Amino acid sequence: MRVYVPSTLLGLAEAYETGELGAGPLVAYAVTPGLREWYLSDDIEELEYAALNRAALASLRLLATEPGAVRRRVVVAVDVPDGAATADPDRGLDPAALGEVRVAGPVPLAKAASVHVDAGDAEADVTAAVGALEAADGGDDDAQFVVDGAEDHELLWYATQEIPNLVGLGG
Repeated sequence: MRVYVPSTLLGLAEAYETGELGAGPLVAYAVTPGLREWYLSDDIEELEYAALNRAALASLRLLATEPGAVRRRVVVAVDVPDGAATADPDRGLDPAALGEVRVAGPVPLAKAASVHVDAGDAEADVTAAVGALEAADGGDDDAQFVVDGAEDHELLWYATQEIPNLVGLGG
């Protein structure tokens, strides 16, 4: 099963150093029944893209807790065994939890299939989105527009071999 783990460049650097994304349970995003119902598509690529975007939004929330972090969203696509990721049935249709799963146990970085990161030109919009999160959560439509502006930037795809360069440890 493919899951999308939200992170930051600081979190990715730590995962590179330790060899794992986390000890678990880890919050990630995947194609869940609730996401399928919300997205109304049978196309698995579209559904996985929706899960990736949910993880990108969660990455914004992580950036809000890391004031010194580079303002780029990071999502790590990881293949985990079926059954390792479970969705909370009580939150399945909660708009804030669409696609959310918990991955039990440690998640080795070696299981990553790819990494998705904002380009440098997204930093201003991502910075603004991080600053607008609280107001958007409170129902401010203008703030929500700012948060949605980060989604105008497509995350770039990177092979796992490129992680050292992404986190500044490459040669």
